[in-house]
Amino acid sequence: MHDYGTFSFQSKAEVLALAKKYWNPDKTQFWTDAGVDLVIDRRDGYLLWDMDGRRLIDMHLNGGTYNLGHRNPEVMAALIDGMQYFDVGNHHFPSVARTALAQRLVESAPASLTKVAFGSGGGEAIDIALKSARHATQRRKIVSVIKAYHGHTGLAVATGDDRFSKLFLSDQPDEFIQVPFGDVDAVDAALRDRDVAAVIMETIPATYGFPLPPTGYLEAVKDLCVRYDSLYIADEVQTGLMRTGEMWGITKHGIEPDIMVTGKGLSGGMYPITAALLSERAAEWLYQDGFGHISTFGGAELGCVAAIKTLEITSRPEVRENVHAITDVFASGLARIRADHPDWFVGIRQNGVVIGLEFDHPEGAKYVMRELYENGVWAIFSTLDPRVLQFKPGLLLTRDLCDDVLNRLETAVERAHAAAASTV
Repeated sequence: MHDYGTFSFQSKAEVLALAKKYWNPDKTQFWTDAGVDLVIDRRDGYLLWDMDGRRLIDMHLNGGTYNLGHRNPEVMAALIDGMQYFDVGNHHFPSVARTALAQRLVESAPASLTKVAFGSGGGEAIDIALKSARHATQRRKIVSVIKAYHGHTGLAVATGDDRFSKLFLSDQPDEFIQVPFGDVDAVDAALRDRDVAAVIMETIPATYGFPLPPTGYLEAVKDLCVRYDSLYIADEVQTGLMRTGEMWGITKHGIEPDIMVTGKGLSGGMYPITAALLSERAAEWLYQDGFGHISTFGGAELGCVAAIKTLEITSRPEVRENVHAITDVFASGLARIRADHPDWFVGIRQNGVVIGLEFDHPEGAKYVMRELYENGVWAIFSTLDPRVLQFKPGLLLTRDLCDDVLNRLETAVERAHAAAASTV
């Protein structure tokens, strides 16, 4: 019996059967077929335990949601204290918690950003960003990158891969234009008619396998936005909050965006909260009609408490130093493993602890993922490029845990290579 207080299950098999019946049949079956029959039970720091007792080191972090580890004690303590005062709050009125978090976000961000609008999920925050850009420019068109991913909500899904937009009849080619990643001329061609509201860019495209932007590319896109009077939206949901070794990845490019979106790790992994940070121009609608975007749970006050503590922890000099140390440990360790398997492990895409591992097989990352799972590490393949494994160390990892992960990865890479070769 697995007793969770308000509910219980007899076994993992029961959960999987009921998940297929009541929750998501396709996704549940997909993971079972992939050899990853994971149902997360206990979690602590960067460790997970399956319902059957398997321990896993979490190198997926749910896209960076658990940057500070699962159930971070400081974030939990802040939430427990916060529950003495707060609940979700009322979205119609000024709020002490929302005001406090908005101030801290603006103070942490590029100087161009002066206002904050809150959401409860990343897709909602992207929708806020796109609506803000359309209002500010009075234009409808949005430019994004082929194989981009910005969420699954109404506007956000239209900016991403057509695998998802077509499913819900959300593909709108007249309003949502996609260009190849790294192609400045394609962005120029898309903007030159001066009818584009905004270009939205992940600083490093995550679901596409973390291809690193070519030198000067993001800067050139920003310059084109200025030239053609389009807004630049920086999607920092996966690259923000110290994952590149700086609070916001876009600042490493010297860019002050018109809008910046943050989520996932902002929650501390404890309470949903996301935000779109807006320039004065992008925030014009907040002066014209503050009821223009309403979200009952956007900026929930308990979420603000969790986010304030998360920002405080992430801003500490010792955390930044630790991220830089982890970056170096993985850079050298991954290079060593790659050198032993140069024809199989063919690429390392790294900026801080944003890391993609590329393998010479159309679904190479799936093979490595399965072997890692068997060897006590959870990392996930890139949905839109299964050659690449998303490899996401946490900000507070210890040196011992880093070394443990690298040792397990070395074994998994070798075994995955043999498994892939045997299917040829």
